[in-house]
Amino acid sequence: MGETMALLVAQEPGPLAGVQSFTKRIAGADTNVAIGLARLGFKVGWVSRLGADSFGSYVRKTVEAEGVDTSQVETDLQRSTGFMLKSRSVDGSDPSIEYYRRGSAASQLSVGHLSTDYALRARHVHTTGITPALSPAARELVAHAMQILRAAGRSVSFDPNLRPSLWPDTATMRDTLNDLARHADWVLPGIDEGKLLTGQNTPADMAAWYLDRGAKAVVIKQGAQGAYFRTAAGEQGHVPGVTVPVVVDTVGAGDAFAVGIISAQLEGLSWQRALRRANWIASRALQVVGDMEGLPTRAELMAQNLE
Repeated sequence: MGETMALLVAQEPGPLAGVQSFTKRIAGADTNVAIGLARLGFKVGWVSRLGADSFGSYVRKTVEAEGVDTSQVETDLQRSTGFMLKSRSVDGSDPSIEYYRRGSAASQLSVGHLSTDYALRARHVHTTGITPALSPAARELVAHAMQILRAAGRSVSFDPNLRPSLWPDTATMRDTLNDLARHADWVLPGIDEGKLLTGQNTPADMAAWYLDRGAKAVVIKQGAQGAYFRTAAGEQGHVPGVTVPVVVDTVGAGDAFAVGIISAQLEGLSWQRALRRANWIASRALQVVGDMEGLPTRAELMAQNLE
């Protein structure tokens, strides 16, 4: 569930104000994960809203072409599809990003846009902290989806995916996202996100903080160092990261990591193997310009012995 925008990526480095040429792609944490899972052979659906415009048509067709079901994506005749500009980094640093999404079609997502029958056909729902930042109604939708699926015995994952610019203040962001995390089975923060959200300083303490509040497992992303996991059953460990020769673009790596965790857990793999897969998929995302272009197919996963 959530907003996917058209993405205009600069074709040359430098400040966005001076860029003359852009390449059109799509950008959205939720569809990055959906596409990643679809490429691995999972049956995936996306719930969202798009404007009745060229960007909306482009986003829908791109997601559909990846095998993701868009039957629950509504077209808004009044509001437009959001879009964003992204600079091209040449040194592996985070690119500059400008959003044009205020009042977009997806910002009007609400509980009424989720069919309970459709939702309960799923065995898993993935949520992020971006959608609840769009509006109070979108926040209610995310909480509702997490609650009904978990109550029905389905698994729920939550990536805080902090976007401070979308929130009125840090306290509201922290309190809202921590409240939502209570409804998740698997919580997947980055280490800096974990520090801000929990007030703890070590991966073990961050994980314990979420486990004490109802999570079944917590995975702390640590960038190049890899990732740490801890479960309610007492299992814990660290899996080293994958060496990346050249970092091209950091955007989308966390979503790629989520693809690895979710796919491995749905296949019944251990947490150690899940983190190994997640680290490798995230490393691929770091080596391409687009948000989801590096996501692997099942054949590519098999070639790495990550089944």
